[in-house]
Amino acid sequence: MIPVTKPYLPPFSEYQEYLEGIWKRQWLTNNGPLVNELELKISEYLGVENFLFLGNGTIALQIAIKALDLKGEIITTPFSYVATTSSIVWEGCTPVFVDIDPNTLNIDAKKIEEAITERTTAILATHVYGNPCDVEEIQKIASRNKLKVIYDGAHSFGVTYKRKSLFEFGDITTVSFHATKLFHTVEGGGVFSSDHSLIQKMAYQRNFGHDGPEAFQGLGINGKNSEFHAAMGLTNLKVLPKIIQKRKELSKYYNERLADLNLSRPLQNSQVEYNYGYYPVIFPSEEQLMKCVKKLNRSEIYPRRYFYPSLDQLPYVHSKPVPVTESIAKRVLCLPLYYELSFEEVDLICRLIKSVWMHG
Repeated sequence: MIPVTKPYLPPFSEYQEYLEGIWKRQWLTNNGPLVNELELKISEYLGVENFLFLGNGTIALQIAIKALDLKGEIITTPFSYVATTSSIVWEGCTPVFVDIDPNTLNIDAKKIEEAITERTTAILATHVYGNPCDVEEIQKIASRNKLKVIYDGAHSFGVTYKRKSLFEFGDITTVSFHATKLFHTVEGGGVFSSDHSLIQKMAYQRNFGHDGPEAFQGLGINGKNSEFHAAMGLTNLKVLPKIIQKRKELSKYYNERLADLNLSRPLQNSQVEYNYGYYPVIFPSEEQLMKCVKKLNRSEIYPRRYFYPSLDQLPYVHSKPVPVTESIAKRVLCLPLYYELSFEEVDLICRLIKSVWMHG
């Protein structure tokens, strides 16, 4: 079987070394030494100042919204994972969808301003597949209209724009370290911000608001993560450059093998250093996509329609038409991409896709 992704697992002996330390200390959670070490190592790896390790990427979004005291309407993208929208609703705010750019698949910055009302308090945009949003234009719009900016950077670990970590843009960027991600801690996530006061506020919020064992700074929730998850992150971080390089080579091979087909790929800015977290292709029609999916599935190959359906279809939101998103969501497919995937397997995937073009 070839799944759309497969988590990288380090040699067990390396993970076991961390486990032995956990057993000796008997410090399993509540901001333990490995959590602190992971936060420092990630900050060093990315070249950023402030990072907090959290339980998952969804709680990261919820804490970000809470930390910025957002109310009313939040402008967001209908092309993302459901957590981007559900977190807005969960926190009592109203998502206002702005259609996406057909080339980058990110929120179309040119359409944001017309969606702003007197109830708008923020923009929550996703760097789709790790491809950066138009961060400079979004910041200009936010500054003009006195709005906060949150980026859902679930796919963006290690991506840089103009040699600067993508996590340095906006008021807060959230990230996911779920097992399906390029860099994972089995379950996990986090928040980045260049605002030290915001980081301090979110540090309290992730731990019930505790300010010492018998005092509380304010409202909080359980957003912490454990030593076991931090240990997985520390082992995986050591080999991340090797993982990215292999995925880059596989992506290049896909490009070569599929070059003669009527498939398109998201447009990337030349000043971006990409992480090769996903390999999305856009089909000319949903019918052609479904034929390829069925063909691949028969050979136990499982790509994913990521993201489908578009979030404006969720039963708990109200939305105006977003035609570009609805078209792309029906025609985009992420092909298998992970460290253990072989070039021979990519060959097989491409041959099967090509056979659909040849024989229908």
